[in-house]
Formats: sequence, C-alpha cells, structure tokens
Amino acid sequence: MSELTTAARPYAKAVFEMAQEVGKLSEWSAQLAAMSAVVTAEGSSALLSHPRMTKEQKADILAEIAGDAIDDSGRNLLKVLAENDRFALLPEMSAIFEQLKAEAEGAVEAEVVSAQELTDDQQQTLAVALQKRLGREVKLTTRVDSALMGGAIIRAGDLVIDGSIQSRLKEMKAALAR
Repeated sequence: MSELTTAARPYAKAVFEMAQEVGKLSEWSAQLAAMSAVVTAEGSSALLSHPRMTKEQKADILAEIAGDAIDDSGRNLLKVLAENDRFALLPEMSAIFEQLKAEAEGAVEAEVVSAQELTDDQQQTLAVALQKRLGREVKLTTRVDSALMGGAIIRAGDLVIDGSIQSRLKEMKAALAR
C-alpha cells in the first residue's frame, strides 16, 4: 500500500495545487471520488487490463462511465493516468487529496476504529478532545472492528493512539516474557 501512496502523492499534489489555484477544491474532491469509485467497481480491473484496448480507449471508457461526475479537466487527468498506466492510483490519490484539502481548510481527518459502534455522544466527546490536542477542527469517521475485543484505535494524520484491549494484552504478554 505504501508503494501506491508514494506513486499517488505527486499526482494528488499536482491536482490539489491546480484545484486550489482555481478555487475548485470541492469540485475536484467529488471528481476524484467518482473516478476512484469507477476504478474500484467490480469488473473494472478486467476492463483496465484488457490487452486489445488502447490506453486512450480505457481513459474514454472510464470517462464515459463517470459521466457528468467529471468535467474536461477530469477527463484530461484520466488521459494522463492512462498514458502512464496509473489508474490504480486513483483511490489513493483521492485519499491524499482529501488530506491536503482538510489541511488547507484547517481541519484534520481522524479515523476511529472501535470494537463497538460509538454513540453520538462518544463521537462528540472524542472529536472535542482531539480538537484540543491537535489545535484544529477534526472530521471524525468511525469504523467497527470486532477483532479489537474492546477499546479503540485513533488515527489522525501521523498521530496514532492505540487504546485497544488487544494492544494492551500484547504489551502485557511482552512484559511478562521479559
């Protein structure tokens, strides 16, 4: 996954800088999300790896599937990605773009992975605490992972807070093994 991130970062930064320059961050956010959805849709990998299709045909088909969700600039991006066989980078490009957008807007995306669904009050309390710690507005997304047994893992940019029971048990096992 880090290889995709490394390859996607220059594309995402270039799109972000262009979008910021023309004041179309939200529009590009939506376009990248649409392109990413098309590329990750079932059956798209077979289409994109078809040996008899030219790179231009692949870009045209993706643009046609995306339809009105992308404009001419989005179509141009698809052509550039086609030339370099980089369609697989679109989901990661979209994620990096969203991070850059959030930073530019003075916000940070935070993901909370918990063992159980968080209540609205818990989410609000967590968002306020993260906002105080990071000094920025926090956009919280949550996900449930029953493998954690209890507790939660919080990821906000480079910050990772692992308060899961699974992590604590591993720490105890390591301490007892010494």
